[in-house]
Amino acid sequence: MSRLKVPLVLALPAAAGLAFLTLPLAGLLIRAPWSTLPERLTEPGILAALRLSLVTATIATAVCLVLGVPLAWVLARADFPGRRLVRALVTVPLVLPPVVGGVALLLVFGRRGLLGGWLDATFGVSLPFTTAGVVLAEAFVAMPFLVISVEGALRGADARYEEAAATLGASKWTAFRRITLPLIAPGVLAGGVLCWARALGEFGATITFAGNFPGRTQTMPLAVYLALEQDADAAIVLSLILLVVSVTILAALRDKWVTA
Repeated sequence: MSRLKVPLVLALPAAAGLAFLTLPLAGLLIRAPWSTLPERLTEPGILAALRLSLVTATIATAVCLVLGVPLAWVLARADFPGRRLVRALVTVPLVLPPVVGGVALLLVFGRRGLLGGWLDATFGVSLPFTTAGVVLAEAFVAMPFLVISVEGALRGADARYEEAAATLGASKWTAFRRITLPLIAPGVLAGGVLCWARALGEFGATITFAGNFPGRTQTMPLAVYLALEQDADAAIVLSLILLVVSVTILAALRDKWVTA
């Protein structure tokens, strides 16, 4: 297939758009303290933020998988009144400002919230400003990425295999576990990776709902925000780590999202 020659009227704004997206990243690489990078990567504050970010993002992704895959199946396979409304509600966190999401979580899971007061009085569980609160905030903003990806994979999968399994006596759970999940495994993997990346980079909902306490709720994005006022080089190092993670994820998903 022959490629069209790009007209100048399109080439110039395209080049400007590319520069707009890449120059900030280039500035990050240029200003990085490469000579002291190994020492900075081993600083306790950076290691603590990195460790907490990796742990909470992984747990949040696991929560999203447990809740999001069944939700995606219901949206893709079930026919019930209000399905479009449910799908719209699922995607709200994608467009909702993260800080607003954090406020909403406080109103529900705070000590005086709709559920938080009951959890505190009944089980002595308080979620705000805890590591569990970080996981909850990250899962809230990241789950739509998983649901959308898995729902798309389910809609693209051939439902006749599930119907054939049902005619052979397989239960719905058996058909889902033995037939559906292997068919949509690439979509689940892609959605899980995107979900994990979104959870790793979450800032607004986390700082609003969980606070910014080193070693307990201070994830890498929060550490970057704090370091900007105290140690710019530390902020750059943390930003580089997040950049490397993002590039790695894009490279891993290249065959799925990028075509020649």
